[in-house]
Amino acid sequence: MSEATTDQPATQDAGLWTWPNLISVLRILALPVFLWVLLGLDRPFLAAVLLGLISVTDLLDGMLARRLDQVSEIGKMLDPVADRLVVFAGVVGGMVAGLVPLWLGGSLIVREAIIGPTTIYYLVRRNIRVPVRRMGKTATALIFFAVPFYYLTATSFMPLFWEVVATILGVLGLILYLIVTWRYLGDLRRARG
Repeated sequence: MSEATTDQPATQDAGLWTWPNLISVLRILALPVFLWVLLGLDRPFLAAVLLGLISVTDLLDGMLARRLDQVSEIGKMLDPVADRLVVFAGVVGGMVAGLVPLWLGGSLIVREAIIGPTTIYYLVRRNIRVPVRRMGKTATALIFFAVPFYYLTATSFMPLFWEVVATILGVLGLILYLIVTWRYLGDLRRARG
């Protein structure tokens, strides 16, 4: 069985105005507030909670899209864009605040610098879109947990515990990202024909 996932059997496109798309847009709009809390107010605990809430809504929009039969082509593009922006804001903001280690942040930024332009090129120039892999979703979820846990290392409540947990999740997420990146690039090459 292939690891590539399809969202649902072919149904009618729900269009732009759906609850899942609204949630994805709200996730993106919440990022400046999150960055202000982290960098402007210097409140890492509150930033961790906010980033966690923004991240959890990723599960909500996908669940709603399937349950309400509101799967749309724009949603299939908007959700991964929101995911990438959340990871990017969380990682870069955390690196600027001195909370996310350089090895993790730098690796994730390099990965996005490769995948982002490649995906856009194939989508815009060749009209090729490769389905999201389950492994990629798992890697994103691990990073969604690791980054806020790194923020908790700046609190007085068990900082070493949070650092160990964040590092384990970050390493696992990064390994899965590297594997899925290689497979994803292979998918794009095969789709190109």
